[in-house]
Amino acid sequence: MARSWLLHPACLAGLLALPAPQAAAETLLAHYLVRAAGLQVMDVEAELALDGPRYRVRTHIRTTGLAGVLSRGDQVTSAEGRWQGGEPVPVRYRVEGIWRGGRREVALDWPSPGQPVLRALDPPNEADREAVPEGLTRNTMDALSALAKLTRTVARTGRCDAAAAVYDGRRRADYSVTTVGMESLPAEGGVAGPALRCAFESRLLAGRRGEEDPEEARRPQPATVWFARPLPGREPIPVRIEMPSRWFGTIRVVLAGVEALPSGQEVAQQRH
Repeated sequence: MARSWLLHPACLAGLLALPAPQAAAETLLAHYLVRAAGLQVMDVEAELALDGPRYRVRTHIRTTGLAGVLSRGDQVTSAEGRWQGGEPVPVRYRVEGIWRGGRREVALDWPSPGQPVLRALDPPNEADREAVPEGLTRNTMDALSALAKLTRTVARTGRCDAAAAVYDGRRRADYSVTTVGMESLPAEGGVAGPALRCAFESRLLAGRRGEEDPEEARRPQPATVWFARPLPGREPIPVRIEMPSRWFGTIRVVLAGVEALPSGQEVAQQRH
């Protein structure tokens, strides 16, 4: 899985941003399984509300099976903001948890649009990666907001052509997505049948790990995302993601289930 920072929780969480239905104010709760080399390695829960003038996304990513034994990971990522037409305007981004056996925390705020302020970063970038120049952080959004933009684009246009400048407190990257076309997915997980196939690419501009080769780290990283309608009468959501890795072949993320929660009801409330 070396060099595939697409598997970092912040980026993976972004890839799983979901469009909320336009007919009613409700939150979607989706469950995804991540597999590598034929084994389940992560469990992802995505809670999201994107309709209305504001949006909120929360993801919970946990390593499972052998991956959880070798390298514990349990991380919650959340983002809040408002919509300006089809563009997200982030206000708050938080990351808390354990990853690669160590504590992780990121706190980003946007006091004014396009001007992120880093409130907390643990561990600091100096510990294991290059710093992101301040000039590269302007006019950026977090990964969850960027992919929320993609899902709204799919819902409104039926296509997935979008781009975003992304900063998550540690890395600065450019995302781009293009439409491939419709195809039929075989039965797997919670969805089968017609799906919109989208080609995703990320380009790291700054924030590589110190041990990484600069040229290798900045090489474009591809992924494929399929959107479909697992809930009748609601908008398409990501149902499958595939991305290459150096050591484990194709990493696959598959939707296992999705449900609509009543307005104002959060996952934590539902569980108690």
